[in-house]
Amino acid sequence: MSIKVLGLNASPRGNESRTLQLVKAVLEGARSLGATTDIVDVYSLKIGYCTACTACYASGECTLCDDFPDLFERMMDADGIVLGAPNYIDSIPAPMKAVFDRMADAVHCRMFTGKYGCSVSTAGGPNFGPIVDYMNYALSSFGAITVGGVGVSVGRGLQALPDAEEKARALGQTLVRSIKGEIHYPEQEEMQRQRREYFRQLILWNKDKWTHEYEWYERMGWIDEKA
Repeated sequence: MSIKVLGLNASPRGNESRTLQLVKAVLEGARSLGATTDIVDVYSLKIGYCTACTACYASGECTLCDDFPDLFERMMDADGIVLGAPNYIDSIPAPMKAVFDRMADAVHCRMFTGKYGCSVSTAGGPNFGPIVDYMNYALSSFGAITVGGVGVSVGRGLQALPDAEEKARALGQTLVRSIKGEIHYPEQEEMQRQRREYFRQLILWNKDKWTHEYEWYERMGWIDEKA
């Protein structure tokens, strides 16, 4: 079974990024169980702001011309997604949020169904937890099952980051084991079923306008599902 894991790092610090170290540690753990991995520097991409035009609901295409389509194609080609971001005033940096905001069509269509993901975050203080939770919630909103997260307060001593990297490597192994079907998440699977039913109804009500999304649900065999 060939497994692909893609990491997204949303730190502006390039190779000096401590968030990047955590993302790389997750990918290292994934590779130790046979996955192939790749990483994207989100700050190096041109990602425009969503204009809420809803064109993607009708056509599946965005009206903006930038790097988002290539990034999204890489995410769709992956079995596992790793998100990494530092804490910026108890939120994620703007480039990562711009990526999320461009994925409304993926939310409606549950396009990450069958994928697994996790998140890592760094912070100067103790508030990395809400950032990990938010990014995992985003992955869940796209249809993925989330397998956990790692955060670190980099101001808590020289050993804090190495300890977090060790946890991140273990998280990467958990990600691959989940993709292989060795770990199951029945509560999340039921939640995803309920979310898909909600959006199925929404798409049925708007099928004359949201033709791409209606066709997606038909192609996936979801349009005639019953709750």
